Amino acid sequence: MVPKVFRQVIDLGDGRTISLETGKLAKQAHGSVVVQMGNAMLLCTVVSSYKESTMDFFPLTVDYREKFAAAGRYPGGFFKREARPSDGEVLTMRIVDRVLRPLFPSDYKTETQVMIQLMSHDEDVMPDALAGLAASCAIQLSDVPFECPISEARVGRINGKFILNPSRAQLLESDIDMVIGASADSVMMVEGEMKEISEEEMADAIKFAHDAIKIQCAAQISLAEAFGKKAVREYPAAKSDETIALKVREAAYDKVYAIAKAGSGKREREEAFSAVRDEVLASFTEEELAENSTLIKTYYSKIEKEAVRELTLTEGLRLDGRKTTDIRPIWCEIDYLPSVHGSAIFTRGETQALATVTLGTSRESNMIDMPTHQGEEKFYLHYNFPPFCTGDAYPLRGTSRREIGHGNLAQRALKGMIPDECPYTIRIVSEVLESNGSSSMATVCAGTMALMDAGIQMKKPVSGIAMGLISEGDRFAVLSDILGDEDHLGDMDFKVTGTADGITACQMDIKVKGLPYEILVKALKQAREGRLHILGILKEAIAAPKPEVKPYAPKMISRRIPNDFIGALIGPGGKVIQELQKATGCTIVINEDPLTGEGIVEILGTKPEGIEAVLAKIDSLMFKPQVGGVYSVKVIKMLDFGAVVEYLDAPGNEVLLHISELAWQRTDNVTDVVNMGDVFDVKYFGKDPKTRKDKVSRKALLPKPEGFVERPPRDSSRDSRGGDRDNRGGDRDRKPRERRD
Repeated sequence: MVPKVFRQVIDLGDGRTISLETGKLAKQAHGSVVVQMGNAMLLCTVVSSYKESTMDFFPLTVDYREKFAAAGRYPGGFFKREARPSDGEVLTMRIVDRVLRPLFPSDYKTETQVMIQLMSHDEDVMPDALAGLAASCAIQLSDVPFECPISEARVGRINGKFILNPSRAQLLESDIDMVIGASADSVMMVEGEMKEISEEEMADAIKFAHDAIKIQCAAQISLAEAFGKKAVREYPAAKSDETIALKVREAAYDKVYAIAKAGSGKREREEAFSAVRDEVLASFTEEELAENSTLIKTYYSKIEKEAVRELTLTEGLRLDGRKTTDIRPIWCEIDYLPSVHGSAIFTRGETQALATVTLGTSRESNMIDMPTHQGEEKFYLHYNFPPFCTGDAYPLRGTSRREIGHGNLAQRALKGMIPDECPYTIRIVSEVLESNGSSSMATVCAGTMALMDAGIQMKKPVSGIAMGLISEGDRFAVLSDILGDEDHLGDMDFKVTGTADGITACQMDIKVKGLPYEILVKALKQAREGRLHILGILKEAIAAPKPEVKPYAPKMISRRIPNDFIGALIGPGGKVIQELQKATGCTIVINEDPLTGEGIVEILGTKPEGIEAVLAKIDSLMFKPQVGGVYSVKVIKMLDFGAVVEYLDAPGNEVLLHISELAWQRTDNVTDVVNMGDVFDVKYFGKDPKTRKDKVSRKALLPKPEGFVERPPRDSSRDSRGGDRDNRGGDRDRKPRERRD
């Protein structure tokens, strides 16, 4: 039976379209859709259990995978099967999750799984920009409770013109690469990197994406109506009790407000809030606690949130006593670790990051092998968030999605400031040692100082700050340098990084509906003031990059050589390059420029004399004497028929100086004219047509003796006995061969 297929097409207005199709694939899922743009096809499914969960949180899983078959490729490595997700896939999961999660009902606790798979790849389409649209559309086609459709769009800008969902090739020319997630009414998520753009330009890019997202949201509604939108399933509503809510408020609100206003530190504040909560619980009987303890704790949490927000909106004060625009005290230190190539500590309030820089060759580049993208990164950043940084103890389960996301944000913030001519592969590792708000921005600041400490000539230093928002009706407060609690209790977490001249990266999550663009721009401008303040403190710690790398850090020099010489430098079986590395203590890496075919030789070493020895060897291998040129040589070997000499300008390059070219007079013994170690000049005549070997002459540079008469050249047609070579033996009688029968 042929399935009935429902389809909706979205016109992007530039000849490209996005189609939404359902009814053909994965029909046992609660909702499924195929999203296609060009030849790129994503299959997205959603399944939500009908069994009531015992968990006290919403167990949502968003999974995004790119199938290698989609691009006609095999998975790399020994096992030819897709395994754990790549960092690129994890980053796509995060940008979809951050938009979807707030739109499920707060009391919906059923296990839900959204799976997005790239089934067909198109080089001109970046599929991660379609993942949010696919996820939302699948949910719209299901009976899962969800507030409203959303979508995501990528924005680029080339020559001042915005481009919707640009290709990877277009992004190479673009000064903006942002992914925006939104509903028809509200922007909810922004993430991306920029080339020092202004706050107004960023707001314009968000508006451009939002206009396109509105059309995509309407298309989802149309498809769901045509398909036959299912009634939203019923699920157990959250328990409520107004009597308990009032009792908790009366017992806790004033005390919580007073603690919040006291402006204490994180641990002291947590202990005080915990004591109030214990008092509230103690005011109920054992029977009431047995039945409603979870509900009482929920009401207390709401009171705590309400009191903290009201303090900020009414009095302009925050949990640690700061005003809305104040930034916590900062101290910095560079060159803290004695043996690393570069290091820095950045501490802001109760957040601390220790960053290290390691320099290497292209051999240490980070290889990217995804179905949709292959390449390498010569600059990359790893972010570690151990349990002790928040005073916790829990098992380590490998690198978390959060660590990958925060590291990527810091990497995007800094990478545009690495000079194009930098020869090194650079790895930054940020160890978060304390955390109470915005450890990713502390990583950016520590990373900037560590790079400068390592001697990397950054174009400009970069700083970062996390902004927050608390709003209630017409009242709102934009908070600079938010605490962890303010992130949890507030309406916005907006991380923005940049130089003194513009924004380089951002990550924003908005929890409030319909945030006006005026407030967004105000937050961006307030963030700029904070960034410049922090930038000034960074410059006090290290005003400019150190002029050179540290003595124990490797120095690197790149040299281009013609393709013909690559083999000579490597040698048979790698013998030449291996012996050279052993003798000089340098690491030598040879790559081929795909455009010019030239060899790119990277020389990495801690000793200048070792690097110079490698360069001398390369110069020696590339040495080509010019016909008619005069060169200084040194005798390195004596032979009966001449002397082997070495060019002083190219050690290792040898040539035979024939005995006949030593002097104008007849030379019976080589030692009559030259000896081992003698240095003199010779003239180069090119290849000898007879021997096909290089010919040099010493006598050509000497004055011809007076009355010297050259002997006539030997007649090559005569043999040494004067006979005619062509008739040699021709007069001899030859006995005819006997004829065989």
